[in-house]
Amino acid sequence: MKSITINGSKRESVGKKAAKALRNADMVPCVLYGGEGKSTMHFAAPELAFSKLVYTPSAHTVEIAIEGGETYEAVLQDIQFHPVTDRILHVDFFQLFEDREISMEIPVHVIGTSKGVLAGGILRRNRRKLRVRALPKNLPDFLEADISPLKIGDKLYVTELEGEGYELLHTDNTVVCQIKTARAVVIIEDEDEDDELEEGAEGTAEGAEGAETPAEDAESKE
Repeated sequence: MKSITINGSKRESVGKKAAKALRNADMVPCVLYGGEGKSTMHFAAPELAFSKLVYTPSAHTVEIAIEGGETYEAVLQDIQFHPVTDRILHVDFFQLFEDREISMEIPVHVIGTSKGVLAGGILRRNRRKLRVRALPKNLPDFLEADISPLKIGDKLYVTELEGEGYELLHTDNTVVCQIKTARAVVIIEDEDEDDELEEGAEGTAEGAEGAETPAEDAESKE
């Protein structure tokens, strides 16, 4: 998996006032969690340093480089945005260890052309990311979902994306994507059926007009 480097510096003080002062200086307060038996580290990094990590559909690990020469391998755990301006308010990281499995969201890349789509169906993506658990070295950059064999009404389940070296943390009946019938196609078919019904009704009415009643038949004989 590709890695992004974020340069930061340890925070001398924590709290709301200190965090506000950092944000006013275009810095983002961050926390690195070390897991079992490991202490947390508070640091800050420039807001622009997170653009390639946050505003991307790809998954990345992070190398946190602290002033003084300390480096840590980590993954993004949580991020908070301002509800109005969408500025980054706070970021949490989780430290990676070579011998310890980690779980994270991995993007799903759709490949191939569905037979159902070519026939007029619509591709619906139920899951754009899937949670995966693996050792850091086995974390995939993305998961491939081949939709080529899917026809209208078919579904692609998470079990078809399983691979070696990682575990998908979803139930077997989780749908990744499916091919749905286009609404326009349904409407057209309904209209055709209505036309057939109307034609049948007209034919019945014409037959009724042309038929003689028993009374009229008796009068004609007289």
